[in-house]
Amino acid sequence: MKIVLASNNPGKLNELHSMFAPLGYELVTQGSLGIPEAPEPFHTFIENALAKARHAARASGLPAVADDAGLCVDAFGGLPGVQTAFYAMQYGYPKSDDNNVSALLEQMAGISNRRAAMVSTLVALRHADDPEPLVAVGRVVGEITRERRGSNGFGFDPVMFIPEYGKTFAELPIEVKNANSHRGRAAAAMVTLMRQRWV
Repeated sequence: MKIVLASNNPGKLNELHSMFAPLGYELVTQGSLGIPEAPEPFHTFIENALAKARHAARASGLPAVADDAGLCVDAFGGLPGVQTAFYAMQYGYPKSDDNNVSALLEQMAGISNRRAAMVSTLVALRHADDPEPLVAVGRVVGEITRERRGSNGFGFDPVMFIPEYGKTFAELPIEVKNANSHRGRAAAAMVTLMRQRWV
């Protein structure tokens, strides 16, 4: 069965594709189907993920899964949160993962409280008007390093230090990172829900 992924982010597709493969589901990006990205006007991960999933399901006629994820920094009251992808732009940088990291390191230069969480909320719908969406949340707490470390992963992985591993996500082997990341935890929970409810 095909499921449309309400994202064109290649990092998300790579992570989620391998996690959903055991169910026999093939993930296809909305961009490959000519579906534009949905507006994300909300202030919570769950609302944005649901809006993206409904948009992709309605436009494609397929079941859909959407992820809304971000970095929640304690010292910033949980921000940037749902605005994580656009974080660098508020400091004059063009939109990019690398610029987001640069902006974060600059803004946290004099801050001693480095605690932060990476959060991923996944929503899956059988169809656009599904009254019972499946919802799975993954959360990983760590600390923001003072410089980039490692070359694996994407996004904030080079500065997200995970105490239980003594490394940043970008320093971990990809299979370890994917299994233990916020998105990995959300995807594992979602696979369980799909087995219970959809298969």
